[in-house]
Amino acid sequence: MRVSKPTIYDPNFLPNNIYSGVPSFLNLPVIEEDADLDGLDMAVLGVPWEGGCTIGGYSSTTEGPKAIRSVSIRYTGYLPDFDLDCFDHLKVADYGDCAVQNGNYDFTFASIRKSVGTILDHGAGTLTLGGDHGIAYPIISEYARRHPGKVGVLQFDAHLDNYGIFGEDELSRCSPFFRLYNDPNMDPTKIAHIGIRGPRNHHDEFQNARKYGATVIRAIDVHEDGWKASIQHALEVVSKDTEVIYVTVCADSLDAACMPQGPQDMGGLTSYQLMMMLHEAGLAGACGFDFVELYPDTLSYQTAAHDANYLALYYLNGLAEYRRDHK
Repeated sequence: MRVSKPTIYDPNFLPNNIYSGVPSFLNLPVIEEDADLDGLDMAVLGVPWEGGCTIGGYSSTTEGPKAIRSVSIRYTGYLPDFDLDCFDHLKVADYGDCAVQNGNYDFTFASIRKSVGTILDHGAGTLTLGGDHGIAYPIISEYARRHPGKVGVLQFDAHLDNYGIFGEDELSRCSPFFRLYNDPNMDPTKIAHIGIRGPRNHHDEFQNARKYGATVIRAIDVHEDGWKASIQHALEVVSKDTEVIYVTVCADSLDAACMPQGPQDMGGLTSYQLMMMLHEAGLAGACGFDFVELYPDTLSYQTAAHDANYLALYYLNGLAEYRRDHK
């Protein structure tokens, strides 16, 4: 496998295709066999999945991994903000998409667990491109199987996603954190929900967070107290007596002005606030990351897909600094 570097500055580069017409994330090397996972810091995994659509119809989250990868080849790993190129310190490659069968939770979640488990067992972390937010449950649960009671979770979201059940659907995008609260390998007091706001929440969800001891940091808290104080509080929660920090980002954690192809929730985080908080999560050594709930379309600048790339790269930059300083 070639050097793990983006190739935007190479005038002779050719796309590394995940499948026909879709480049790998940042045009990084493609993992052809599981042995290629050895020695990696992170493996990129696509999950083009939508379970039950809780607002009716179709939200196009199945197109999320393709959209993110397609615009990613514009970017490098260098951030002038911190004068650091994350790929000087991290080895990352693209594992492609795991098998999904939309509407079939049992098949798809088993496939997610298999892919994530294979990556973790080879010593790499996961950077997952979703997909609806239901995928957070099988991913984080696989981390927890390997670190029982020792996984801290930062969830950036407008909503708590801890509804006990949506209709007859226990595994929908509304419920991954209720499933995690009750996972035998998880300690819900090590979960921090950040950016929560707006009239698409339910009182029952706040009751569930209180019942299970999860920490809720609302968007109003971030705006009034500042992003630095907010992420410091969250990191204190998720790093206390843990071995692993995992980060899951729903597109609607961002204000609708920053997220035109995603759930439209006002009063949210700015792209700057979220990039900086994700960088801090990387600096804290968070070893897993996902971005979910993109609703791509074909008649726009794909701003949301570009958001996803920026957020992933700021997270990776922080993780690279952490790895550099803790070798």
